[in-house]
Amino acid sequence: MKALLLENVHPLGEALLREAGFEVDMRIGAMDEDELIEALQGVDLLGIRSKTEVSARVLDNAPDLQAIGAFCIGTNQIDLAHAAGRGIVVFNAPFSNTRSVVELAIAEIIMMARRLSEKDRALHDGVWHKDAKGSHEIRGRKLGIVGYGNIGSQLSVVGEMLGLQVYFYDTDDKLALGNATRCSSLEELLSIAEVITLHVDGRSGNAGFFGAEQFAAMRPRSLFLNLSRGFVVDYDALKTHLESGHIAGAAVDVFPTEPKKKGDPFDSPLQGIPNVVLTPHIGGSTEEAQEDIGRFVAAKLRDYVQRGSTTLNVNLPSLNLPERPGQHRIVHFHKNVPGALARMNGILAEHGVNIEGQMLDTASDTGYVVTDVVSQLPDAVLDQLRAMPETIRLRVVR
Repeated sequence: MKALLLENVHPLGEALLREAGFEVDMRIGAMDEDELIEALQGVDLLGIRSKTEVSARVLDNAPDLQAIGAFCIGTNQIDLAHAAGRGIVVFNAPFSNTRSVVELAIAEIIMMARRLSEKDRALHDGVWHKDAKGSHEIRGRKLGIVGYGNIGSQLSVVGEMLGLQVYFYDTDDKLALGNATRCSSLEELLSIAEVITLHVDGRSGNAGFFGAEQFAAMRPRSLFLNLSRGFVVDYDALKTHLESGHIAGAAVDVFPTEPKKKGDPFDSPLQGIPNVVLTPHIGGSTEEAQEDIGRFVAAKLRDYVQRGSTTLNVNLPSLNLPERPGQHRIVHFHKNVPGALARMNGILAEHGVNIEGQMLDTASDTGYVVTDVVSQLPDAVLDQLRAMPETIRLRVVR
């Protein structure tokens, strides 16, 4: 079986898949739609990061593709619904780079509070600018976290350890950690916090989530960070409020349009503004995080191919399946309609195939059933199962 890994996926991911018997093709950069379609011919597994767009057209023209691994947190670069409709399972790394992003956020909060980027730039320009004006400790400051998921909640804990007073807002009902205070609305959070940091997900509904109205509602001379998704913020509005002095500083790691590869030109309305820290989408770019991501996602891809396990996937039903040596495992994605499982089992019974074990899970319109049998599976059985009107995808793991 073949795997294609793009965008400089960590070598540990490549090694794990090679050890599992895959032929691995490693590429450094991202690919556009046409390049990706050509490269995916005969490929069973695809590994990407944030720059490669896996569209419906790509999925429709990759008949051998079984699974996609996003070696990052975000999956908005993949058409998840279309992948589900083709029985292509998608995995990501929801936890692996959490600490790295949190540490970058803390570092940037301190940088802005002490105006370190300006001091650094002055010294590089040969100017000794020793001055305490506008430079502050972060202890006792009010940190406002928008999005209290894996990253937001860990930032809450680390921030509190450094003496920050933590407030947060999330559309879901989340348990406050430590002494953090939950706000009932974004407006309430903006009226309280002196530092606002965004940690929201990449769903399309978050586009333009934070704009001129939200910046105007922030406290005067507060700080702003976005380490989540570039398209959630109106950066022209941020520029206006930075230049007016209403916002005292900003740190941005993600942008609506980002270069495809290292060394490409970059342009942003925030360039050249004092006390603005710009980083090239490196929140999770530490050696530790990338190693863990490589291991985690590659293991998920391997386990899916070898035993059908879909634990922690993001677009299809989830089953954690043990190995059962000596048996044949039928992996079957189907439309979640009444009678699909009965029809499948009826075909097996008709051919005298005894079921040793069976697990089923459903998610929205899709069902996933894994059936273990001891007896050989004649081609006629598999042909009938594939011909079922409910069948989306079927394969056998031996």
